Amino acid sequence: MNWDRFSEEEREILERLDHHARLLAGRFGLPLAHLTRESGRVKRRYGSCDVNGVIRLRLHDRRNGAFLKYSSLIATLCHELAHLKHLNHGIRFRALYMQILEYARAAGIYRPRAVISPGKDDPGREAREATPGGSPPAAARR
Repeated sequence: MNWDRFSEEEREILERLDHHARLLAGRFGLPLAHLTRESGRVKRRYGSCDVNGVIRLRLHDRRNGAFLKYSSLIATLCHELAHLKHLNHGIRFRALYMQILEYARAAGIYRPRAVISPGKDDPGREAREATPGGSPPAAARR
């Protein structure tokens, strides 16, 4: 990967996403070849994949340019990983997507309240986002 095209924060996020993508792809036997960011010109989709196993994810919110929540990136990653086996949105795709997402949740990779908060003195660290009225994490409900 040509890292010169990415900011330090983007590199950190992509390296972490790549690590998680390879863990999930290996667990489900999916042919992941490469993970990169989506072009900044793409405004409508959050991710894409191709038949060669390349997954592209949009890292930034199109409205304000801020980094998307890591949990959103993981959910999109799981969606695109499922497309590596099923190139449609049929019932088998949805079932695989849910299996990947649930495995990611159980493994601590997908945490819906986690957010990336890159900053000058704290790039790439996770912070917990307080959601007023939100439900507690699954582990707390058990």
